[in-house]
Amino acid sequence: MKPALQGPAPVLIVGAGPSGLMMAAQLLRYGIQPIIIDNRPGPTQHSKALAVQARSLEIYRQLGIADAVIPNGKPAQGLHFNVGGKPKATFPLHDIGEGYTPYPFIHIYQQHKNERALVDYLTQNNCPVYWNTTLTTLQQGTGVVSATLKLAEEEYHLTCNWLIGADGAHSTVRKQLQIPFTGDTYTHQFYLADVVLDEVDDFVNLYLSSRGFTAFFPMPEAGAYRVLGNLPDQLAQKVDLALNDVLPRIQRITRKPLQVQQVNWFTTYRLHHRMADEFQQGRCFLIGDAAHIHSPVGGQGMNTGLQDAYNLAWKLAGVIRKQLPSTILSSYQAERMPIAEQLLKTTDRAFTLVMSRHWWARVFKRWILPLLLKRAWKSPKLRFTFFKQISQTGISYVHSPLSLHLSHLQDIKAGDRLPYFTIYDDKNQQETDLHAWCNTPGFTLITLGQVQEQPMLNLTQWLTQNYPDRLHYHHLSPSVKNQQAFNAFEISPGQAKAVIVRPDLYIGLLSDTLDVEILDNYLRNVVGLVSLKS
Repeated sequence: MKPALQGPAPVLIVGAGPSGLMMAAQLLRYGIQPIIIDNRPGPTQHSKALAVQARSLEIYRQLGIADAVIPNGKPAQGLHFNVGGKPKATFPLHDIGEGYTPYPFIHIYQQHKNERALVDYLTQNNCPVYWNTTLTTLQQGTGVVSATLKLAEEEYHLTCNWLIGADGAHSTVRKQLQIPFTGDTYTHQFYLADVVLDEVDDFVNLYLSSRGFTAFFPMPEAGAYRVLGNLPDQLAQKVDLALNDVLPRIQRITRKPLQVQQVNWFTTYRLHHRMADEFQQGRCFLIGDAAHIHSPVGGQGMNTGLQDAYNLAWKLAGVIRKQLPSTILSSYQAERMPIAEQLLKTTDRAFTLVMSRHWWARVFKRWILPLLLKRAWKSPKLRFTFFKQISQTGISYVHSPLSLHLSHLQDIKAGDRLPYFTIYDDKNQQETDLHAWCNTPGFTLITLGQVQEQPMLNLTQWLTQNYPDRLHYHHLSPSVKNQQAFNAFEISPGQAKAVIVRPDLYIGLLSDTLDVEILDNYLRNVVGLVSLKS
């Protein structure tokens, strides 16, 4: 099936994996109808990525699909850390982020389920995925991108105003743009198996040894596990390798007589750590694995791609709808590239340590690392830091050109994710939370504290005259139920503060004063949001 178009498509998304599907879903929230293609016959049938982190679930909540995702997955209860086949430490994970997010856990929910949930969202919004369709060439012109697509043996041409490369590590878009994919391939080879075992354990089990590692990840289905580890040279070179060839090695490392009842998937692969030199070139963007790939340590890959799309979509939609200047699009690379760089460094260091066979590394892994981890886990602050990092709720854009911090606050800054607090909404006489206040697409202004009558009149008049449909407004009044939020924002009796929240739930402006000129300056000159008076 070919898309029927009159004139250029607003956006062509190449790749219908999690990143591309999220990009399409977010654009649909803003009334933009993209064209999305993929060279596969349909969504993946394999589990692939396993973990949906809290930040991704918060995005799903905005889309209205989190309540369908949660029952079909399960939280990891914790991590059993084993060295040389012996238990060294156990780290509980369930509700580790309690009070910080609606989803204070690491949620096991396989990639194929994520893809299906997002495809269903697209279908409900009349946005089909054009499967079996391949991008062969692209060329940028004035105001448009010309793409050559292939369906079966037939080639046809499509023009679009913007093009998103979400087509994975071997991205055709990236290659067509001649953007270098800088990095390297690890020398080791690995196996991955989705199996059903004769034991049930809702904990992640990690086994380190002088031979490498083996990890077991519980999946939502009864007795189902993802098993992965490194292959020795003699097995890596074997033709038609199967799980039965690897099983004796797994049993030696774990020192368990594992009984495999069923093998649903088995594959071998190599890992890479690479990043594109540019995330944007003209009217073309790279997101997800097309922009960066790394080892799967910490379950960050798919979630990072989802956040790439979440970051870019509202900016691109604003430009298409002529509400934001095209210059805002450069903030996508400015914000997301440092995140990708740091992720590559972190996962590379962890992976290098796990795989090292040097004597000091073996000593460190066997004796020192378990002690350090157990001691760190006793600290609530360090546990919380771990959760913020692995859940991606701690990602911040404080150095972004879109962040303006006019406050003495240090624990909360412009560029940080909006904190999650349950609150009482006086206007609607109901309990809710700060994130729910920002569910409507667009920017949100939240004032906190006591606001006198005249400043409130000035604010209301300014909103009505300038941004009646582009800046949603909520006021948080002092009350016992709102005290946690007031304490976090350090609001004393008689004080008021103003927060402008970006469409992606990040704080754009944080001001210690409620001043219409400050608000107007941020929206007009920092973000470039077009007002009715412009």
